[in-house]
Amino acid sequence: MKRLWLIFAQTVTVCLGILFLVATLRPQWLPGGAPGTGTAPPAVAGSAPISYAAAVSRAAPSVVNIYTAKHVDVPLVPLPDDPRLEQFLRGLPGFTRREASTSLGSGVIVRDDGTILTNYHVIEAADAIEVRLRDGRRAAAKLIGADPESDLAVLKIGLRDLPAIAFDPDPSVRVGDVVLAIGNPFGVGQTTTQGIVSAVGRNRLGLNTYEDFIQTDAAINPGNSGGALIDTRGELVGINTAIYSETGGSLGIGFAIPAATAHHILDEIVEHGRVRRGWLGLEPQDITPDLARAFGLKDTRGAIVARILPGGPAARAGVRVGDVIRSLDGQPVEDAYDLVNRLAPLPEDSTARLALLRQGRSLTLEVRVGVRPPARGPGR
Repeated sequence: MKRLWLIFAQTVTVCLGILFLVATLRPQWLPGGAPGTGTAPPAVAGSAPISYAAAVSRAAPSVVNIYTAKHVDVPLVPLPDDPRLEQFLRGLPGFTRREASTSLGSGVIVRDDGTILTNYHVIEAADAIEVRLRDGRRAAAKLIGADPESDLAVLKIGLRDLPAIAFDPDPSVRVGDVVLAIGNPFGVGQTTTQGIVSAVGRNRLGLNTYEDFIQTDAAINPGNSGGALIDTRGELVGINTAIYSETGGSLGIGFAIPAATAHHILDEIVEHGRVRRGWLGLEPQDITPDLARAFGLKDTRGAIVARILPGGPAARAGVRVGDVIRSLDGQPVEDAYDLVNRLAPLPEDSTARLALLRQGRSLTLEVRVGVRPPARGPGR
């Protein structure tokens, strides 16, 4: 019996050794081991296409190059760093010389009647604006209106048969979605770059008063501003606006204004000449740790009223400088940025309920919402 068991053990050992050698040296001899005969993994639903040519060919004709010309005052001597003194010297005769300056950017045809969206900083202070289409046509553009606080502007050209870009009225942009940036970087001509959505809802960047950016790593360079950020179907996702860079070139951190926001601002400018936003006539300030200690606050949430416009909505309601705004319409206020952005969509003559802290006492005031005055300059 012992001898039989020994023979069995030796046989198993030899078989395992042979199996190991075959699996290592001749795996195709084993069932299912031949190359290419195994079961392929199932295809991932919605996987990315090999080429995005169809999306680009659909959207690219709607992206235009914008050239502007303006006259600027160039100082003849170095001016001091003091802004007030610099402004004074610039106004004196003989200290500056007027020179012609040109700049370039991009834009997107959003309506077939010649309406174009671009960035405000692309056409700011321009004396003349020229638009060049992908098909080679050129036209002088008229400025319909601008919103410096979101860095958007609306132009119009008088050409026919214009290809308006496709737009999804209810877009769902997700982190990881593939996007394509189309524009005119450095004036080399229309260029398309590819990347993904890196983040959504980016704000507090200090670029504009109102911020809700899509962040992408698709290369965006000078000249791309105002161009289109599209999805793989060729539909507008956003208006390319800014980059983070220490060199002036792309570092893979670009920002675009969401298409839904851009279209809302477009409609406001076309219908009313400007963007109407809710306003209380007060200037909020963030609560720093030092201010929190000075006001006896437990945390830095909320906003301090730093200034009040005499005769404005807040002044008429009894809000005072130094009041701490803790909530708006029952919802906590995080900081000054949060307050300004939540006031913006409130309609004129509606009522905003402010929960305040004044010298350690809590009180609630109702303020009738007004319309924010137009900005005098860009919000960037």
